Amino acid sequence: MDLASMLQTMLSSDSIARMSEKTGTSTNEVKSVLLSALPAMLSGVQGQANNKDTVAGFANALDAHAKDDTSDVSAFLSNVDIKDGEKIVGHLLGGDKAATTKAAAQKAGLSNAATGKILGAAAPLLMSLLGQQAAQAVQPKPQNAQQAPSGAGLLGSLLGGGQQQGAQPTGLGGLLGSLLGGGQQQSAGGEQQQSGGDVNPLGSMMGSMLGGVDVASLLSGFLGSGK
Repeated sequence: MDLASMLQTMLSSDSIARMSEKTGTSTNEVKSVLLSALPAMLSGVQGQANNKDTVAGFANALDAHAKDDTSDVSAFLSNVDIKDGEKIVGHLLGGDKAATTKAAAQKAGLSNAATGKILGAAAPLLMSLLGQQAAQAVQPKPQNAQQAPSGAGLLGSLLGGGQQQGAQPTGLGGLLGSLLGGGQQQSAGGEQQQSGGDVNPLGSMMGSMLGGVDVASLLSGFLGSGK
């Protein structure tokens, strides 16, 4: 599932309708808010994955949300925990949360509180879809027709814990462990360096999933002008 597919799932007519019902806003208002704020939220995803201070927590959050059942997106959104979603938005947007929410609210003609609810409804689904895609990317390949071990989790897989004995590490395996202190070196300037690979495997993964795509154009294609 690439970014376009994830956004198509998030922004389908059924998804928009469920978010509208959940937040007591119109479908056009939901569209306008998401059109305005989703690019910043996706940028926040990359920021969390690329920051050495947040990457471990973000990997754990992705792992937790990857376990969510999104096979019926309408049902997922009907039962979504908006308060939890608002916390996710806070993590993704950081100090830009207030400004991003205000700008989206003004564009949609909504209060900041109503806008925050829409973002809070959308955020758990975004994390679940991203988590499921990331988990698939690091899933160990079964050998000798055996099932890959269950319950390894995204962080465990990135640390190499989900690999079968004797299997060669993937490009992601073990690199997060190095990032967290296993194999970093200090350069003369004090910057951390990683020998033999990418410094941040999760950041690279999110960059591959989200980078190089005109998010605004994608959103406009799925949502139209939003109002």
